Amino acid sequence: MSPLITPHHYKKTAEQEEEDKTVSDATALSPKLIYEVIRREGEEELSRSKRSLFWSGIAAGILISLSVLGEAIFRTYLPETPSRYLIENLGYSLGFLAVIMGRMQLFTENTITTVLPIMQERTLNAVGCMLRLWGIVLFANVVGAFAIAALYVFTPALPPELMPAIFELSEHATGMPPLEGFSRAIPAGIIVALIVWMLPQAAEAAFFLILTFTWLIAAGDFTHIVAGSVEMAILILSGQLGAYDALFGFFIPVLTGNIIGGTLIFTLVAWGQVRDDIEESK
Repeated sequence: MSPLITPHHYKKTAEQEEEDKTVSDATALSPKLIYEVIRREGEEELSRSKRSLFWSGIAAGILISLSVLGEAIFRTYLPETPSRYLIENLGYSLGFLAVIMGRMQLFTENTITTVLPIMQERTLNAVGCMLRLWGIVLFANVVGAFAIAALYVFTPALPPELMPAIFELSEHATGMPPLEGFSRAIPAGIIVALIVWMLPQAAEAAFFLILTFTWLIAAGDFTHIVAGSVEMAILILSGQLGAYDALFGFFIPVLTGNIIGGTLIFTLVAWGQVRDDIEESK
């Protein structure tokens, strides 16, 4: 004769199922699964058409200017106090929020998303596809940066009282010695890659994740190639920065540092923690 099943038994079973579901949800995104989510996203990006990548990259280059604009607004209108620096750097997050949550092509995100598929395939064709995407997205980001910089410099799109702060921020971002700009770009590359790594687990907290860590880039005075390209373009178009100094004093050192931080440091470390699991499952 089967044992008597009481309502209490049903209740206990339901509670256990709910507990099991909670535990399962909490452990669902292990490092291996996070890797797989980003790898598949990278494969989707690698398969997109050149036209799609280009226009998405231009949009990212334009909207990342909100970081410069946001900082300038805070710097212009906040009273000059010791805490103003920490508050004004919240403005830097605006461009990243628009670009990342809008799913646009930002070069520094691709230093991890498109590299993880390479770690698994390890073929020349895969490397070629990655470099193709990098070239298109970076070029498009810079085109977008120059387009929005031209709007800011050559038209009355912005109130005149904002321009001194924009020029001041731009001069600081691009005025570091090349080695210093390169060194400060490495942490920025790591932080952006970290944001990409954490986003699959963030869910509803994605907004605050992006806000916090991009604020850290600004507050730490680190350098970012795309946001910095807007500032570089503003100075070039206003005649305050020469092409040689822009290219070799800012662009190449910061680009190299971002790639090293996002790819050679963070992505290799992320791959190292899941490599054994991935290779065992093949």
